[in-house]
Amino acid sequence: MRFLLAIILSAIALSAAEPGQRAPGFALPDSKLDVVDLYDFHGKPVIVEFMKTDCPHCAAFASVLQKVHQKYGDRVGIISIANPPDTTATVAKYVQGHGIDYPVVFDMGQATYSYVRKQSFELPQVYLIDANGIIFNHYGYSLLTKNIFEGDGMLNEIERLYVASKPAAPPAKAAPKQAAPPKK
Repeated sequence: MRFLLAIILSAIALSAAEPGQRAPGFALPDSKLDVVDLYDFHGKPVIVEFMKTDCPHCAAFASVLQKVHQKYGDRVGIISIANPPDTTATVAKYVQGHGIDYPVVFDMGQATYSYVRKQSFELPQVYLIDANGIIFNHYGYSLLTKNIFEGDGMLNEIERLYVASKPAAPPAKAAPKQAAPPKK
C-alpha cells in the first residue's frame, strides 16, 4: 500500500502546472486583508508571479509588470504572490519602492505548490494564463528567459496570447457567379 501511495504522490509531483492545463485556483489576502481571487480575473489574461522581495530578478520583473499594466490596463490581470519569510512590512516596502499598483498577495505555500509542485525552486516563477483559465506558458528565470524578466519578452508573449486566442476568421464568401453572356 505504501508503494502505491508513493507512486501516486510521485506522479502528482511530476505533473506541475504547465501550458495547456487549467490554472489552479486560489483566493489569497493582500496586506489590507482584502482577498484576491484568481476567478475574479476570468475572461482576461492574467500574469501570476511567485516572488520574493529580496530577489533581484523579481525586482527587475516588477518594472516589466508596470509596463504591462501601463500598456494593457485592466485588460490584463497581474497578481504577485509572496511567501514567507516575506511579511506585510517587507512587501509594503517593496510595493512602495517599485511603485506597484497591482495586487501583491500572501501565500503560506499552498498556492505556490499547486503551480510549481517542487520542494525547492528559483524565483521568480511566472505563469501566463489565458482568458479561459488555461496556462498559456510558464517562465522560470534563466539566461534563456532573461528578456521575459528584464526586457520586452513578456509584452511579446501577451501579444502572442492575444493572437492565439482570437477565433479564426470565417472563410471569405465567394463572389456570386455571374450569368454567362448570351450566345449569339
